Amino acid sequence: MSLLRFGISMPTELSTKFDLLIKKKKYSNRSEAIRDLIRRFLIEDEILNDSEVIGVVSILYNHHQRELSEKLTAVQHEYHHLVLSAMHIHLDHDNCVEVIIMQGQSQKVKNLAETLIATKGVKHGSLNLTSSGKNLQ
Repeated sequence: MSLLRFGISMPTELSTKFDLLIKKKKYSNRSEAIRDLIRRFLIEDEILNDSEVIGVVSILYNHHQRELSEKLTAVQHEYHHLVLSAMHIHLDHDNCVEVIIMQGQSQKVKNLAETLIATKGVKHGSLNLTSSGKNLQ
């Protein structure tokens, strides 16, 4: 892999704020932080353009809710071609968290996540999307 060096111009106040942030985020230097920002920008573009992504959806629910576990499992089976793995965690006597890892076109992954999160009885859910990594250096 070859490296390209380039310079950028920015207001001093912006540079100072950036330096404080990269220190807070534990980056060793500006270059690493800028590379991550560029990758984040490219990943956002992949997601918007319905490219292949990896999605991690987490849902919190009361496992005593009538037939909820079965409904969530049925949805995952219906979309088995998108679901790579699922992990079920017992938090306490009543509450569970399920973490489901998916891979596919971003819109299909988003739709599946929204279906799971909107299932009656789910207390909270969230989706995190990232690139499959195929187009990133």
